[in-house]
Amino acid sequence: MGPKLVRPVPYEVSEALLSAQITSTAGERSGFQLAFDLTKRGAIIRQLLPDGYFDPRTRVIVTASVRGTPRVLLDGLIVRQEVGASNQPGQTTLTVTGEDLSLLMDLEERTERYPNLAPSARAARILRGYEDYGIQPYVVREQIEQPPRAQLRVEYQTGTDLAYLNELAQANGYVFYLEPGPAPGYSTAYFGPQKRVGQRQHALNVNMDVNSTVDQLTFAYDGTAREEPQARVLDPVTRRAPLLPQPDISPLRPPLGRRASPALKRRKLTGTAKFSPEQARAETLARAATSADAVSGSGQLDVNRHGYILRPRELVGVRGAGLTYDGDYYVTSVTHNLRPGSYQQNFTLSREGLVALSDTVRP
Repeated sequence: MGPKLVRPVPYEVSEALLSAQITSTAGERSGFQLAFDLTKRGAIIRQLLPDGYFDPRTRVIVTASVRGTPRVLLDGLIVRQEVGASNQPGQTTLTVTGEDLSLLMDLEERTERYPNLAPSARAARILRGYEDYGIQPYVVREQIEQPPRAQLRVEYQTGTDLAYLNELAQANGYVFYLEPGPAPGYSTAYFGPQKRVGQRQHALNVNMDVNSTVDQLTFAYDGTAREEPQARVLDPVTRRAPLLPQPDISPLRPPLGRRASPALKRRKLTGTAKFSPEQARAETLARAATSADAVSGSGQLDVNRHGYILRPRELVGVRGAGLTYDGDYYVTSVTHNLRPGSYQQNFTLSREGLVALSDTVRP
């Protein structure tokens, strides 16, 4: 912990830690909550708390080691502290709550012009301002190129950097988030599509006797989740606004299921008639992609039994759930619950269809 550069916490702080809860979700800011035991004569209540050691904006980095491999779970800032005093011995606690370093991007509203800059170039320019905190930008160029035309329109930011980054990401079917690590003190600011390609994590096994690593997995198939967006763009010559064709979402959402869910809903996108054709196509693609995940799963994992930390925002395989729901999924969110002697993870999964693409799942 520390004001900007962190140092290992004193022995008294690590001994007083009762629990840690960290939540990471695709496309959203990560949050955390740490609870400490406040003994009457402890160093926390006598010195550290009055001296501002747990004050808001204090930087906190949490790492966990499994099988001797350390992994950074969180790099964030404290935003709130609570003291719960009790007459019962050992029941007085200090709880600090915070968010990841993207909070820095949400503290100040400003107005900025971005003439002749594509969305990805604007994101990269904003993120370069936060490198002092060890934040390294990883920006993926938009799927549908939107050549800037400063003579016709200049893009403006009116609000916080984080709000504008999220707006740019959503308009292109992308996500924006901070990934802590791999070394303490460093984070990657990711601006791009969900990571649905590459190596899968170690599979989640259920209903497989001694090989089970998950006690229970619950799946749901929401037939009304997927939408077919309807958008029109005005042709300045003919003054007509034809309907745009349905986009191919596979560049943003590579299929994970063999039988994709159909789109039962049709939604009209408002305001696209005044967009450029490229902007309207990007908006249509984004809406179609973000509504595609009709299949979801949730469960709880014992890390000590599984042997690996389940990472959010990556792919993982499921085995033992049956032909319909086995296969690869995108890990939408993970909540780490750590206590002395216990490390549990609650997680949610998603994909766009039923039945696995492949006949085998990585163990």
